[in-house]
Amino acid sequence: QVQLVESGGGLVQPGGSLRLSCTASGTIFSIDVMGWYRQAPGKKREFVATIATGNSTNYADSVKGRFTISRDGAKNTVYLRMNNLKPEDTAVYFCNAGLTTTLTNYYWGQGTQVTVSS
Repeated sequence: QVQLVESGGGLVQPGGSLRLSCTASGTIFSIDVMGWYRQAPGKKREFVATIATGNSTNYADSVKGRFTISRDGAKNTVYLRMNNLKPEDTAVYFCNAGLTTTLTNYYWGQGTQVTVSS
């Protein structure tokens, strides 16, 4: 049974920073890609950033230059450093991982709330 557990969300003022963490646990053979998505109230879930084997990264245009994704392979953990946060970044942030146990599949975490407000 694979679990993804996120942490680090909260309330922050505009211009502030937060760091999200997500750790995958269970019987995992390999992790090919980990990433973050977000869903604001009344909107569809959208891509934020991913990091793949070899540390290649991709970012949504809306977060480029403000967010940084990184990964600790030894801990099966992915991080999202968010700087210069804006009210439009308010959303539930979900961790996603493409990994192999007995099969290769994608898994989701339960989400962590990020609220940017003064």
